[in-house]
Amino acid sequence: MEWVETTGRTIEEAKDAALDQLGVDESDAEFEVVEEPKSGLFGRLRSEARVRARVRPTRPRPKDERRSRRKPRDRGERQPARSATGGGDSPAGDAPRRERPPRERQRPARPRANDDDGGSMVEDVPMEQQAEVAREFLAGLVQQFGAAGSVEVRPIDEDTVELAIVGDDLGLLIGPKGQTLGAVQELARTVVQRKTGGRNGRLVVDVGGYREARRAALTRFTQQVAAEVKESGRARGLEPMSPADRKVVHDTANEIDGVSTTSEGEEPRRRVVILPG
Repeated sequence: MEWVETTGRTIEEAKDAALDQLGVDESDAEFEVVEEPKSGLFGRLRSEARVRARVRPTRPRPKDERRSRRKPRDRGERQPARSATGGGDSPAGDAPRRERPPRERQRPARPRANDDDGGSMVEDVPMEQQAEVAREFLAGLVQQFGAAGSVEVRPIDEDTVELAIVGDDLGLLIGPKGQTLGAVQELARTVVQRKTGGRNGRLVVDVGGYREARRAALTRFTQQVAAEVKESGRARGLEPMSPADRKVVHDTANEIDGVSTTSEGEEPRRRVVILPG
């Protein structure tokens, strides 16, 4: 995944701008601070903060090899000296040597397992296996909600799988502005990680085609607002949105001549502002 570089008056502001471009939550991104903000005279900002960011790699980094550790030898402990002749009596006046109990052999450390997943290791788990665990969880969730629907597994690429819940009367699984859908997706990811130990790849959950419909509606809405901004010459701030929705707005507006976009505020109240020019 390519890195993006953004600036802001503070590091947090620069990070928020990067999340807008990437269209992901902060937990799905990694950052590098390129430059700290610098203040000039009278508290004025001399240079902005600059950060680099990208979507967190889907495959885990290789772990350092575990090294077996031995118990440190007690400094006060000395090994009994062997006589030069290899045996014989102790010198006159010397106290007899005491036999020391043999040291316990250090057992090899067992690799750490997830406490919550029944002992499964964190590893690179095939996406087909992760998708099947997620499918079973979502199917059970649909049943618990009393809805009539099925779960379809739709591979997007080698590292991304969409689990689409299709059926009727699925509004309860979507919620206002997709908030319940977002929570369902995080639950599914957590269940998969605990049961399989897999943290590679990306699982995306959709319900009743909501995500595609939301993207199309945001595109049309952004085009309409951009036209109004161009005509009036006045900026317009939109309602707070998720990083993924803000990305749709930014991408759509940036393809329209005569307008530009910026973001303001902090999560979860961060919003896009469409500007003339």
